[in-house]
Amino acid sequence: MSYDGYRKILGLLIAALIIAATFNPHARSFFSLPTQQRVTVGDHIRFNLEFPQNLLRQFSLYVEPNEQRVLLLNGTDISGKVFSFIDGWPVATAPGKANIQIRLFGIFPVKNVKVEVVPQTKLVPGGHSVGVLLHSEGVIVVGQSIVEDKTGKKYNPAREAGVEVGDVIIKINGQAVTSDEQVAKIIDRAGKQNKTLKLLVKRGNKKFSANLKPVLCRETDRYRIGLYIRDSAAGVGTLSFYDPVTGKYGALGHVITDADTNQPIDVSNGRLVKASIQGIQAGKSGVPGEKIGMFINEDDFSGTIEKNTKYGIYGSLKEELKNPLYQKALPIALANQVKTGPAEMLTVLDGEKIEKFKVEIKRVLPQSVPDSKGLIVEVTDRRLLKRTGGIIQGMSGSPLIQDGKIIGAVTHVFINDPARGYGCLIEWMLKETGTKIGRQSGPGGNKNPLISFASMRLLHNNNKSVIFKIVPKLDNDRQNTSQKMKYPHKRTQINT
Repeated sequence: MSYDGYRKILGLLIAALIIAATFNPHARSFFSLPTQQRVTVGDHIRFNLEFPQNLLRQFSLYVEPNEQRVLLLNGTDISGKVFSFIDGWPVATAPGKANIQIRLFGIFPVKNVKVEVVPQTKLVPGGHSVGVLLHSEGVIVVGQSIVEDKTGKKYNPAREAGVEVGDVIIKINGQAVTSDEQVAKIIDRAGKQNKTLKLLVKRGNKKFSANLKPVLCRETDRYRIGLYIRDSAAGVGTLSFYDPVTGKYGALGHVITDADTNQPIDVSNGRLVKASIQGIQAGKSGVPGEKIGMFINEDDFSGTIEKNTKYGIYGSLKEELKNPLYQKALPIALANQVKTGPAEMLTVLDGEKIEKFKVEIKRVLPQSVPDSKGLIVEVTDRRLLKRTGGIIQGMSGSPLIQDGKIIGAVTHVFINDPARGYGCLIEWMLKETGTKIGRQSGPGGNKNPLISFASMRLLHNNNKSVIFKIVPKLDNDRQNTSQKMKYPHKRTQINT
């Protein structure tokens, strides 16, 4: 047989072995071992090979020599040493890096794994209900309308100038606009003076100018340009974590969007207050449930909301935050440490009382880059299922805890299966805040919350409190099977 013939046969044999390995659970457990592991100080380094004991004894682990004393086994430094799979698992005892070889028969290296050990990052878990008051940068265009003049002729000056729903008007004639009432007065004054308006408009990441003349409306007897606008919003959400070291926070796990335009909100400022849950409407297939909350304006809990990004909002809390269920801060789980299995969710169903509820992490989604949908979560707590039907509007941001570590927060609910939803990994949330994972402990900065929302409707307003009801809004992704907890909003808007 020729050389090429031998090569073909060898190639076929290798291909057959690879195909066979994909169907063999023992082989799959070996090939699925990661080539890199990130752990925190105090964690064990584990390699889960689903081999029989007699086969597992043929493998050993060798830690390449280093001077950092990163890994210890039974209190002994194992740098430059070989140990068996049945001797136990080494513990990461100091920040640093180590290289581990998996060897067959103690001689042949079959896999290399690089281990990075980082210091523990600890956070106070949330679960608190909070009231959110937001103010957008400029005013948001939430609708268009026809303006009929005194002769009965119909116009829409803004639409004719290229302004669309979802745009943000930042300036008019060089003057920054901050409220819907201000915009209405500027438009009416310019119309009375027979002046043209020059609008600076933001659409996505781009800005452009639009020139138009107001029209005197026969119905309202004031000058208008044919737009519905809004400048502020409010709602109730769930606090996810508090970082007592840096004061940095990330919010929600997904961007906050306007409930009418579905566009991200550019937040110029905002305020956080205490909230109390006054009622629950259970969810069912096709109809998401909802929380009804009330704002409580008290001095012992208040903070700022400063920006809204792909992963949520950021700000600072004026007073130190505590969780009555946890006396001490909890370590976070890195993305590669989160696993399928039982976990707990913290949220409020009555008043301000934070409670634990059983959930199951059904799947950890592989992610090469951060994303707000890193977990599939299923509610298994019978009491919670009976009370709410599963995940409901207002639970977005409820923290998830597994094996004593914060692993993430709930972000979405499946429309056709409200017992299930998505969650975002805590590592991605914390990175979005600018906090370095594994930073050393130090003095605290501003006290900050991670918060999240559901869409709300204003029901009642007085000097002491504000009551909101959730308005469900569908999220068109994955064939409309999941719902993002939308931006809470005040329905007040002005026709300009």
